Amino acid sequence: MLKQIEGSQAVAEAVALCRPEVISAYPITPQTHIVEDLGHMVKSGKISPCEFLLVESEFGALSACIGSSAAGARSYTATSSQGILFMMEAVYNASGMGLPIVMTVGNRAIGAPINIWNDWSDSMSARDAGWIQLFVESNQQAVDVHIQAFKLAEELSMPVMVCMDGFILTHSYSQVDIPTQADVDGFLPPFQPRQVLDPAAPLSMGAMVGPEAFTEVRYLAHHKQREALNLIPQQAAEFERVMGRDSGGLLKEFECAGQDTVVVTMGSVIGTMKEVLSDMRDQGHSIGALTLRSFRPFPIEAVREALKDAKRVIVFEKSLAVGMGGILANDVRMATRDLNLKVHSVIGGLGGRPITRANLRRMFEKGLNDQLHNIHFHDIRIDVVNRELEREKAQRDSGSIAENILHDVGVVAAAKTI
Repeated sequence: MLKQIEGSQAVAEAVALCRPEVISAYPITPQTHIVEDLGHMVKSGKISPCEFLLVESEFGALSACIGSSAAGARSYTATSSQGILFMMEAVYNASGMGLPIVMTVGNRAIGAPINIWNDWSDSMSARDAGWIQLFVESNQQAVDVHIQAFKLAEELSMPVMVCMDGFILTHSYSQVDIPTQADVDGFLPPFQPRQVLDPAAPLSMGAMVGPEAFTEVRYLAHHKQREALNLIPQQAAEFERVMGRDSGGLLKEFECAGQDTVVVTMGSVIGTMKEVLSDMRDQGHSIGALTLRSFRPFPIEAVREALKDAKRVIVFEKSLAVGMGGILANDVRMATRDLNLKVHSVIGGLGGRPITRANLRRMFEKGLNDQLHNIHFHDIRIDVVNRELEREKAQRDSGSIAENILHDVGVVAAAKTI
């Protein structure tokens, strides 16, 4: 059914169609609307049988899902930003125990300074935690991928994060095709756990494992992630047969084949990029794009195949490994290390900074001429940075960097509200 609907509400409806038995929630912007809508559905009986747990913290939210999943219930939660940091011990526990929990991450910057807007810092902080991480580019894809996430998690017995750009997707209204319950039931079978707590057959989950077995346990988690590289496209193809639309698979190419330059990215920014790149191709530039849906596991072979004819790659990401550079760019470099490619790392959109067609066009033109730095900070106010560095040289008690910069850019009110 076609609906003009907010992204968060669309995700809530998709999760409801998957018949969760336990939803554990703690509100944090920008994921709050998802669990609010699910709470209303549980209270009204639209999702039944289902227990909605409003817990005391994000750590409690995922911990409750760990317990319910271990007991054999299809379990779901959602979080953002500081929330995923607060639950980080449980994030590792869920994957280490092999529990098929699905969690939405409404991607948001991590403070300090406080920032509620979108970048990928939160998901990236958990990139090595053993969860499958699937990034979506639209609210339609968010709906479709959540349905697939439950099937993927339960087939492999490992948890899945569905990562969607906060506010850009979670709070935007668009036309979304919500599947019928019959179609979802036909695609997603009832939950049959691979392991379950049962008093009649006692077992331990998350027990102490010493050096004699820990490597093997971690290797099997890695092996399952590699298995997901086959399962994700298989399930996407099955989903397309049932629902009649493509949901992305491991990655999606946009006029990528045969182009000299390929832009690699994830998430919603590809929508703006496609318009810019189409105009540039019309003007004779050889440039295309590749967007990843699966970040963990990283689809090395699929990326290599997509980029094999390119001469240069521009990796655009909303994340930064401080002291190192681009996280996605480093993975792309590793995947293509023997393909003789120039890989430009571009970091932009941090803390929700707008990404416009005009500034993308300028950056792409620099990339075509190999004028990007090894690590290029997109649309940065370098004069503001230099002013703060000079201030620190001139006086020891130079004050708060964040407040100083806000004053320099003329946002005094924001500085006082922080």
